[in-house]
Formats: sequence, C-alpha cells, structure tokens
Amino acid sequence: MSKITVKQLESLSIRDVGRTIRDERNLIGKVNNTSKGISVAFYYRFRWMEKWRDYSCGSWPKHSLLDIRRNRDDALVLVNRGINPIDEKKARKIEEQAKIEKTLAQAKKNETENLNVRELFDVWLEDGVSRKDENKELIRSFEKDVLPLIGDIRIKDLTDTDLRNLLKTVKKRDVTRYLIRLHHDINQMLRWAEKRKPWRALLIDGNPAELVEPQKLIDSEYTGQRDRVLSDEEIVELAQRFEHLEYVYSAAEKGKKYEVSRPIEKKTQIALWLCLSTLCRIGELLKARWENVDLDKGIWIIPQSDSKNNVAHHIFLSDFALNQFRQLHLITGKTDFLYPSRNDITKPVSDKSISKMVGDRQIQFKNRTRLKNRVNDNALVLSNGKHGDWTPHDLRRTGATIMQSLGISLDLIDRCQNHVLSGSKVRRHYMHHDYEQEKREAWQLLGHKLEGILLPLPYSSF
Repeated sequence: MSKITVKQLESLSIRDVGRTIRDERNLIGKVNNTSKGISVAFYYRFRWMEKWRDYSCGSWPKHSLLDIRRNRDDALVLVNRGINPIDEKKARKIEEQAKIEKTLAQAKKNETENLNVRELFDVWLEDGVSRKDENKELIRSFEKDVLPLIGDIRIKDLTDTDLRNLLKTVKKRDVTRYLIRLHHDINQMLRWAEKRKPWRALLIDGNPAELVEPQKLIDSEYTGQRDRVLSDEEIVELAQRFEHLEYVYSAAEKGKKYEVSRPIEKKTQIALWLCLSTLCRIGELLKARWENVDLDKGIWIIPQSDSKNNVAHHIFLSDFALNQFRQLHLITGKTDFLYPSRNDITKPVSDKSISKMVGDRQIQFKNRTRLKNRVNDNALVLSNGKHGDWTPHDLRRTGATIMQSLGISLDLIDRCQNHVLSGSKVRRHYMHHDYEQEKREAWQLLGHKLEGILLPLPYSSF
C-alpha cells in the first residue's frame, strides 16, 4: 500500500468529506469538514483480544503527517509488547493528572502554611466579627498597632513573645485601657481561628495570646478603671479657659493668630457641657440626630441603635442642658445630626473626634510625638496638671458624682446614666416603673448645681 502524501491531503475538497483514506501499517484517515476547513482524523487500527480497536493518532492539519505516523509507530510498538495503547494512554493521563493534583495539593499546603496574621484578620473581619460601629474601631486599631508589627508573621510562627513585644510598644504611649482592649481583640481573633480550618492546624501549639498577661505590663496600681472627677473649681476653670482662649485669639493681630492657641469651637464646648449635665456618653451624643431631640418638651431620646448597651434611653433636659441644646440648634439645627461631619453633613462626626481634641490640648500627658495637622498644646490642662489629664467621659463621671453629693440615690444615678441594672430577672420582668419623674428631678438638681457653680462667671452660655 502506497504512502499518503501531504500533497494528497492538501488536494482534498468538500467532495471528499466522509471518504476513508489509508496509509501503510493500518493507519486510516477519515475526511471531515470543520469550521476551519477540511481535516482528516487518523487512527491506528489494531486487533486486541480478538476484536478490532482504533487508537487515535491525531488529525491533520492540526498535527503534521510526520507526527501522526510517529504516534502510529509508538502504538504499534506497544501492541507488539502486549500492551493495549488505548489503556496505556488512559493510564498516562491518570498519572499526569495525579501529578498535577499532587502539585496543586502541595501548593495549597504551602499556601496554607504561609498564611499570616494579616490574612487571618481579613477573614475574621469578613466572617468572624461584627461590631456596632461596623468594625471601624477594630480596623483602625489593628491597622495602626497590630498589622505593621506582626501582620506579616505566619500564624504557625506567631509566639507569645511577638504579642508581648507588640503590647510593650503600645504601652510606651501610656494608653493602658487601650492596651487591655487590644489584647482582648487579638485574643478573640485567635480563639476564633482555633476552631476553624485551616487556621486551627496552624495553631497546633495553642493560642499564644493566652500566654500573655497584659496586667503584668501595667503598673501595679492600675485598677482598669479611671476615677478622675473634676472639682467645682476645675469646672469653673474649664469655662474660664474656653473664654480666655476666645479672647486671646480674637485680640491677636491678623497676621499673628497662628502664634496663639486656637479657641475651642462653640459646638465642642457645648458637647462637653452636655456630657457633664446629662451624664451621656460622648459617642452617643456625637451620633445623635435632631429628630430625637424635642426642645419644646425638653427630652432627648437615645435610640437603642445609638446606645452603647443597646438599651434606649430618655434624658429629661434640665434648664441648663436645654439651654446648651438650643445654642447647638442655632449652629447645626438645619442638618440631620447634632454633630455632622465637616466632609459630609449627611453623616455624623467621628465619635472619637472630641476625645482626641481634648487629649491634644493636654499634650503634656501624652507619651507620643506631636501629631501633624493636629493642635498640640496644654490649653485644657486643669489645676496645673496636679490631678492628671481629663477626658469627656470623666465629665460624665463628674456629673454622676455631683448627683451623689446632692443626695440622689445610686440606683437613680445608674438609671440616669443608662446603666444595665443588676438584680433578679423576675423583678425586672414584673416591675416596669420608668422613674420618669424621679429622673427628671435628678437632672434638674444637677443643672441647678452647675448653674450655681458657674454663676459667678460672665460667660454667655449660662
């Protein structure tokens, strides 16, 4: 039988479709018409276990005639050795697939073993934690203090020493409560990982955060709670400082205003007086909406969604507090929020903004470098600093302490602060008196006391 030539194949036309052509050594081709033109599918016909079998050798012109014959010759050798080339081809494919799967498995194993803290944090944020502020504070703290130091450390290599060194770095800033919270967040993330694949295999030696005792990094006298309370004299001094800053700034020549401390914004002053006179949390105030403030009835409602403890709260405004709200309404009353963001008035300002401002104005207590584009002075240091720094939350504590000095019961003060009260669940279930009148009177007494403290001042807010 004569050999097929390339010229013969090239001469095939649509009239030859379906035709069978033969080459030597049982190489058979079938002419087909495809979208790319005429092609010839070749196969080697051999006898196996008393039956004729066809072994594919490739198609022309996708494969050259030389390669097709080489495939036929290889199959012929296998048949002569008693090996079915079809089965051998299947076995070869299985082996190749097994090698690929093995390579992929090893790559996946290597990828898993190299998973680091940053990758765990991303997955934990997605599937493992959901906080009221949409994890904003968690993201901020990790991006600032955790990920830059240990983010690239593999989970399998993470040790308690790494975490201890991280917390020691944070401790240098003298932010004790933040340090404890940061350790708690890291511990929570790693506890979540311990229970889930592939992380638990990487934490085979356990959670390293459980070997770190943050209390040992903290001064022995620290109790975990601030107890700063402003005295009557310091409350007066605070008001005087507000007024003094405004006077000095307004009196400075136009080209020299940058040489003096900037005054505290009026709405910021109001926020601080409201923390003192309503016992509210600064974060709850900064996210408050005007729709929840009734200036005619003198009521501010903190809805459950804005409350730190998920309990709605009614604050009955004293004359002092109501006056502050009315002044604030003149400034932001045309917006949805009491404290709208400067960049987008459809959103509230950051709930940390005023706390940061107060801290920046007491820089002598901050164990950190001066921050760029932030005011850094000691304009709000009270009593020459002998009692330490103060925060907006300390004003809430100060207001509660004044209530206590006025003979108001601790139980009623707790209710004014919207604390979750302890006690029998049965009692809480059956007793639903809302203490509206008692709380209204308590806030009014506090307001009268503050007016009395501040009365000697020629300060327009009171």
